[in-house]
Amino acid sequence: MIVSKSFRWSDPRSVTVMAAALALGMSAHAWSDEGVLDTLQVHGFLSQALVITDDNNFFGPSSDSDGSLKYTEIGANASIRPHENVLLATQILSRRAGGDGGDARPALDYGILDYQMVSNHKRTLGAQIGRFKNPFGFYNQTRDVAFTRPSILLSQSIYFDRTRALGLSADGVKLYADERLNSGTLRFQGGVGNPTTRDLAEQLFPSTLSPRISSSTSSIGQLLYEHGNGNFKAAVSAADVNLDLSLTASQGEINFQPWILSLQYDQENWTLTGEYAVRQLSFSGSGLIRESDTTGESWYLQFTRRFNDNWQWVIRYDSLTTDRSDRSGKRYEAQGLGPAHSRFADDITLGLQWNVNPELMLSTEYHHVDGTGWLPIQDNPDSSDTRRRWNMLLFQLSLRF
Repeated sequence: MIVSKSFRWSDPRSVTVMAAALALGMSAHAWSDEGVLDTLQVHGFLSQALVITDDNNFFGPSSDSDGSLKYTEIGANASIRPHENVLLATQILSRRAGGDGGDARPALDYGILDYQMVSNHKRTLGAQIGRFKNPFGFYNQTRDVAFTRPSILLSQSIYFDRTRALGLSADGVKLYADERLNSGTLRFQGGVGNPTTRDLAEQLFPSTLSPRISSSTSSIGQLLYEHGNGNFKAAVSAADVNLDLSLTASQGEINFQPWILSLQYDQENWTLTGEYAVRQLSFSGSGLIRESDTTGESWYLQFTRRFNDNWQWVIRYDSLTTDRSDRSGKRYEAQGLGPAHSRFADDITLGLQWNVNPELMLSTEYHHVDGTGWLPIQDNPDSSDTRRRWNMLLFQLSLRF
């Protein structure tokens, strides 16, 4: 979605840094105008989940008898419109997702200055500067708020939680445009900047290797078509992500190039969604950094059904293949790099949501998983101790104001 002048707090691209307004040289009297203060909005959300698994750990010691409560999301945002073409806002997020809880430190989730050069009945054209949400797939730009997700966990083959920081946002500049056609709306978003890498190294590599990851200039873009009243959507997303990697005394680089095709058909009481991704991942360097170039593949098919006004159930099949030339992972295991099942994951998900009222939602879901391809390393430091087939049950309480 494009940030319109009738700003909605849940629009992910509506989050900007207040201080950036100084760069526009706005006059002092503009801030004192009562009309500006009338546009001020403050909102927040909180989610707490209980995660229980029979084997393996996800978001904390979930395989213990009591499960894990180490999946918590707390966020607050504010926005103001100092000029009809300018939106300023910011969001702070505290998120704990297993590990030692260090990632629960409050941090700037995203923050940008949004300026619309053109906005009329035919088209919209604007630019954002700051920390913007990466436009890929249908759910990435709103994934922080549980009320915008069809399930407690999104498809892990597309929206990896263990590399969430990398996919979530980037510091730089993004352009967006809407063209309203007779048949529907064509939307484009494209940005250049440095992806965020908070806690990424700990998610991907054992702490014994003293991993460090920093980002360099990368790019991302999405073209989306929404037909008619929005009951059909199709999108193509692509990115070129560049990272610098350090393991002990070894230095290297990572290049990641995903392509995602997204399709959705939405009716009054049900929605069918499918997304397919091809991911090119290459490592270069020396020492502990093994030269590699692999092509991965991900896809899911998801059906949601709304009933009794406030209830919704979801069923999803989700498939991840880390290397298309070694789908079973047997060659990977033969090289002594880890168990074969760490190279794939097939997940059947059943979920139920109850919107008790507009501010409170209760959710539960069950996962039956074959493979450990998206398990967080920080919760499973020894991959040889993981089980190929495992089950997971989640319960979540979500609030917003």
